[in-house]
Amino acid sequence: MAITAAQVKELRELTGVGMMDCKNALQETNGDMDAAVDWLRTRGLAKAAKKAGRVAAEGLVGLQVEGTRGAVVEVNSETDFVARNEDFQTIVTNVAKLALAVDGDVAALGAASYPETGRTVSGEITEAVAKIGENLNLRRSAMVSVSDGVIGNYVHGSVAPGLGSIGILVGLESTGDKAVLEALGKQLAMHVAAASPTPLAILPEELDAALVERERALFKEQAIASGKPAEIAEKMVEGRMRKFYEEVCLLSQTFVIDGETKVADAIAAAEKDAGAPIKLSAFVRFAIGDGIEKEEGDFAAEVAATAGTR
Repeated sequence: MAITAAQVKELRELTGVGMMDCKNALQETNGDMDAAVDWLRTRGLAKAAKKAGRVAAEGLVGLQVEGTRGAVVEVNSETDFVARNEDFQTIVTNVAKLALAVDGDVAALGAASYPETGRTVSGEITEAVAKIGENLNLRRSAMVSVSDGVIGNYVHGSVAPGLGSIGILVGLESTGDKAVLEALGKQLAMHVAAASPTPLAILPEELDAALVERERALFKEQAIASGKPAEIAEKMVEGRMRKFYEEVCLLSQTFVIDGETKVADAIAAAEKDAGAPIKLSAFVRFAIGDGIEKEEGDFAAEVAATAGTR
């Protein structure tokens, strides 16, 4: 099939690999973007796909914490201008508050009663479409809670309290000093926002099984291609899997706050000040548009078309 320049550009942005290699990868995989990424990776040309960076939708992430419970929601819009609209900000704030009442269940949240309107949350968002002039969508929501401890939280790109482009919740189970836990929770939430690669789980056993199998298959293909004996190739695969776990599991990542300590060690050190054990029980990271594809149009062509010149 014919490979377009736009496809090559997208693959280059995802992997950082040269244009010709990207074109070859797409030709070898009949234009399948994910398969092309894997094709490049098996040849050592791309270390990892930056899929989390495919920011394709605009809007706001809303975050609310009450005691030992916190909720985060993502409400999308067509353009980033809407994020500065006060009516839209009010809706996202109220939706985040309501998410606490339904334990972060997005279906239940859409059906929940929106305050003082007689409409559901979904109905209120539909109503806002006509008022704001853009398509709006409640995409997802989640909740983190602890029985005893704190909910660390952080909003990046804040446009108003609890509203921004990235929202993080971190659950810390502990009977220790709450001030120490609050400070640690904020630092851990900032780490989750800034860490590269983005943490995918707390521990290896919590990772998605399909993702683990995919990585193992890639590493195995690379090892076989190296021409090493089978037993050596297997050891190579296990070594690369250990490194993969270290890179994407939160506790084994290097703490961005100091750039040296492992997250697990930072938590252990905080236990001394808190006066009690601390368990990192859960975390959630919402970034606007994660994983959504957005078509990129030719702006000049759009202007010309609007002006009637094409």
